Amino acid sequence: MADRLTQLQDTVNQQAEHFCNAIGVIQQTSYPSKFANFDRTGSQTPIQNPPQEDYAQLFAQLIARCAKDIDTLIESLPNEDSSIELQNCSLKRLEFENQETAEQLEQVVQKGELLLEKIQSALGDIAQAQLDMQITLKTSSQ
Repeated sequence: MADRLTQLQDTVNQQAEHFCNAIGVIQQTSYPSKFANFDRTGSQTPIQNPPQEDYAQLFAQLIARCAKDIDTLIESLPNEDSSIELQNCSLKRLEFENQETAEQLEQVVQKGELLLEKIQSALGDIAQAQLDMQITLKTSSQ
């Protein structure tokens, strides 16, 4: 669960970056507004660079995708409705499944050990037969 929380925090931070960047682009590309009864000194128009990309569309897509990721991560977190009793029941079920699997593993290991003994015995018989055959060949060639 900590992994999902970290992932959620990273995604929320990324969403905040998208918002900050979008506001920064808006500030760079917007025209100043005039307010009634307010006299402003200084430059009245910012230096405008024509936008090279459609930043509104880009940031809208980034923010929407990030919001969807946040929703998905939130839904993957455990519910508050999970009571201690439900968690205990789930834990008991998992322990029972674990016990059954451990018993199956023990049976497989026992079968494997029996098979290993048979193979070792067969290899011993083969080695003895080869030795007997070599001895028979030596005695018959003399």
